[in-house]
Amino acid sequence: MIYLPLLGLLLGVAIGYVVNYEVPPEYARYLSIAVLAALDSTLGGVRAMLERTFNDRLFITGFISNTILAALITYLGDRMGLSLYLAAVIAFGVRIFQNLAIVRRLILR
Repeated sequence: MIYLPLLGLLLGVAIGYVVNYEVPPEYARYLSIAVLAALDSTLGGVRAMLERTFNDRLFITGFISNTILAALITYLGDRMGLSLYLAAVIAFGVRIFQNLAIVRRLILR
């Protein structure tokens, strides 16, 4: 079951390595927030899988809604001249490290 996501990850990394595409600087902030949201959701999914509570609908809706909300916060902050994206960076950063610590503990048991 875990082989398909790993294959997708490897395929995505390979495509990203081969394709020479540069993100315009004005979108770099949005991309970084989207990557953090995706990483947070992915680690949450891994955690749920290890705890045997994984729900695919919950994972997909969380993945999409976290990414959209983070991008919206970033956009609104840009329009108001504030660095609101930092709130999303802090929130996702804390969740990523919490999930990573729990995943590590579950794997080591």
